[in-house]
Amino acid sequence: MRLQVMGPLRVWRGDIEVDAGPRQQRALLALLLAQHGRPVGLGELVDLIWVTDPPATAVNIIQKYIGALRRMLEPDVAPRSSGSYLARQGNGYRLTAGPDVLDLAAFGRFVTAAKAAAAAGRTGEALDRYGEALQLCQGQAGGGLADNAAAAAVFAGIDGQFVDAAVDAAGIAVAEGRPGEVLAPLRLAARMFPLHEPVHASLMAVLAGADRQAEGLAVYQSIRERLADELGVDPGRELREAYLRVLTPIVVTPAAVPPTAPTVLVPAELPPTAPTVLVPAQLPPDLPLFVGRRAELAVLDDLVAATTNRTGPLVIAMDGMGGVGKSTLAAHFAHRVARKFTDGQLYLDLQGHEDDGEGVPAVEALRSLLYALGLRGADAPESLEALVGTYRSLTAGKRILVLLDNVRDQSQVQPLLPGSAGSLVLVTSRLPQVGLAVLGGARLIRVDLPDRQVARKMLERRLTHTERVTGGDAESLDAIVELSGRLPLALAILGARLSARPRLSLASVVAELRDGAHRLAAFPGGRGVRDPRTTFAWSYRQLSPDAARLFRLLSVALTPGITAEAATSLSAWEPRRTREALMELAEAALVTEDDHGRFTSHVLVKAYAEELFRETEPPAEQAAAVSRLLQHYLHSVLNAQSELKSYFRISPPPPPPDGVIAERQGSLDNAYGWFDRHRDVLFEAVHIAAEGDHGVAPWRLALAMPQYLESAGLIRDWEDVVRLALRAAREQGDAIGEAHLCRSLAGPRWYSGANDDALDLLRTALRHYTEHGMTKEQSAVRNNLQAVYTSLGDHEVALEHARQAVTLSRLSGERQTELNGLMRIGQSLAELKRFEEAVHALRQALDICRDLDQWTEEAWIRHMLAQSLAGMGRVDEAIEEYTAAVRLGGVLAQGPTQVYSLRDLSKLLLSTGDVAGARRAFDRAVELMGTFQDGGPELLRADLGELAELLARHR
Repeated sequence: MRLQVMGPLRVWRGDIEVDAGPRQQRALLALLLAQHGRPVGLGELVDLIWVTDPPATAVNIIQKYIGALRRMLEPDVAPRSSGSYLARQGNGYRLTAGPDVLDLAAFGRFVTAAKAAAAAGRTGEALDRYGEALQLCQGQAGGGLADNAAAAAVFAGIDGQFVDAAVDAAGIAVAEGRPGEVLAPLRLAARMFPLHEPVHASLMAVLAGADRQAEGLAVYQSIRERLADELGVDPGRELREAYLRVLTPIVVTPAAVPPTAPTVLVPAELPPTAPTVLVPAQLPPDLPLFVGRRAELAVLDDLVAATTNRTGPLVIAMDGMGGVGKSTLAAHFAHRVARKFTDGQLYLDLQGHEDDGEGVPAVEALRSLLYALGLRGADAPESLEALVGTYRSLTAGKRILVLLDNVRDQSQVQPLLPGSAGSLVLVTSRLPQVGLAVLGGARLIRVDLPDRQVARKMLERRLTHTERVTGGDAESLDAIVELSGRLPLALAILGARLSARPRLSLASVVAELRDGAHRLAAFPGGRGVRDPRTTFAWSYRQLSPDAARLFRLLSVALTPGITAEAATSLSAWEPRRTREALMELAEAALVTEDDHGRFTSHVLVKAYAEELFRETEPPAEQAAAVSRLLQHYLHSVLNAQSELKSYFRISPPPPPPDGVIAERQGSLDNAYGWFDRHRDVLFEAVHIAAEGDHGVAPWRLALAMPQYLESAGLIRDWEDVVRLALRAAREQGDAIGEAHLCRSLAGPRWYSGANDDALDLLRTALRHYTEHGMTKEQSAVRNNLQAVYTSLGDHEVALEHARQAVTLSRLSGERQTELNGLMRIGQSLAELKRFEEAVHALRQALDICRDLDQWTEEAWIRHMLAQSLAGMGRVDEAIEEYTAAVRLGGVLAQGPTQVYSLRDLSKLLLSTGDVAGARRAFDRAVELMGTFQDGGPELLRADLGELAELLARHR
């Protein structure tokens, strides 16, 4: 067993990482580990776990988690035994783990040994022990599991121990001449504590000791700005002294300069042929059709306005995907502020994204800039160092604007930075210029796609035939904008095509763009015009082999995006290898990562990837990739369904093939969140599975979703996805799949009030199940038939179906369907006014529910119990059960159950004269109904309408 709390909480048993359970259980384990060896009282644990007022059952919840943690830590330990790790002590618990198990214990042992060695003068040994301790830290303790200040303080204590050890180790490392050994943990400490001055001072000292003074100065500049921006203070003495120590090794006194060293060039020493006054104006023309970019321009304006206290030129680097309009924006802004830079404006296209990938050499770029400043060829020095010195001397004390277009990396830019704090350098690149930000203090701006409205204006301004804009074909214009992905380069090409060919209709362009296999053909280049395919090809050719292959494979990713886990299954690689390839693609602006961790490609980038996929990957690998992706979603959605404790149970599919790693949600909340994020992806997966033989039956994907869709009130989506899978099952002659789908489809038809349709579907399912001897499934259908006959008012027939369901379930040993059958019996008996029998059946159902830990059914059982208790005149008990049903329905995200219970609670309260309480319950029911697709079940809408009339009479 290995336990990690110095960073994200992780648990290993051998080489296998173990799921530590839902969030609160993980937080409990992390807090016990953080205080290992010390007993922690129950009251203290409650205060540490809950953000606000804890529930009345908080102690019971903690005890439940303790039991689960014991089973996880020692699965073979006897029930009710404390085991080796987690013991009850007094009114609390103590977790004990040695250095071979717990990273925090090992950290403490290594630090103690390091301090002892240092005290004895064995500094080399001390540094070794510190190194072993520091490498254990993987980030902030607890990994974000602290939900309140008390818990945060516990984890902060661990982080403080790490920081103290890192600072102590840094001093020894510099003295021992081994600075590189502590650089990584010091960088981690600086990221964890961005305002911690001793950490940053130590980091600067270590960088200086490693002959990396420039990086040390960048650290100082960065923290100085943060201290000023966030705290309004200057660096303290420790930081200032560290800054001076970094400067010391690179200060050169006049006596130390060799006689042959080149002298610094000053204006008085310029060759006599240099003109005294020259104001270059090299900016490319501003685009007369420029539109939009207000947010970006506002940021640029603010940056330029705030340059008064700078000690060097202001550098602004704009990055974004190819064709997004970076160069256009930069040129437009440069013209906008050109008058502020009275000593001239310089422009260079550094060609960093050309086919050769090298770009303009620095020597050549500097000669061009010096020529623009008046220094002619014969007067320019030869070496790069001399050219840089001359350029900075010529620009010293001047206000110059430099636009450097199409930059590859910071090495192209660094020599071209002018020597004046009053200058502005605008940089455009497809890649984020992080190096330029670190070493040159550049401000980075991401240039994203324009919104739909601005993109449409971009297209309209390109059209010379105004009737196309005003002639009423707004739908085609909107479609062109959407199908082009709002990419400015694509819109410019299409605008030019349409203007050059007046008879080319907007509708025909839309048809070209809808042709997925040939979409990029709608954007012809040539004759000096770079088309999207050529633009994307440069970025593709710079990729590593892994990233290039993953880029091609991502062409089969489903909308709206793919997670790293799904991409791992798609590639059949190890997770780390996939993540590294994804990060490379993101850096190249070929994919972007959204707030939910999904990676998406621009629609035209994806079209390019599809072309490469078809041309490069063998047919067998194309089919295998689609199959792996569908297998990933199948097994991931089944894992999510299992967290919902689904009532629709069918035999599981074979395990996933090699290379496919299913996502595990780990809790009910996570499962619902996963479904929310993946609903569209899962629908598309069903479509793909239905279109061809990919080794995944579409009905298996479709049938994993109904419980989520029902809980979310998405009844029409439920019907649509099941109908799609049903058509495929019938076409393939899959009788079992058809039976399962008919049974599922009866649900939304019943919700819609189409009871006859529901009965036909259930009878078809029952026939198939009977023919194949599937007793458990027959029991489930009988339960469904009870629900439909209840809606029809035929309660005797409904009761008979429910009793048959219980009989069949007991024959097959299926307790889940027995539970459902007892619920149905209770409902039918209540409808027949046989309330005492109903309560007996429902309490039996509750017992099974608890035995199976099937708490997702409890809300509905309590709802039906309340109905029967109300029928017996036990009003207070009924109100209590209705209230419990509403609360449980909210916890389980069961919207329909909540609405039914609120409806009946409102009626019951109204009958007791509690009009205000009845109105509150009714208002909440109506509010929830508003979140349902199509307004919710028809019968429920009608009931609420009648209830509204009753309440209106009591005003």
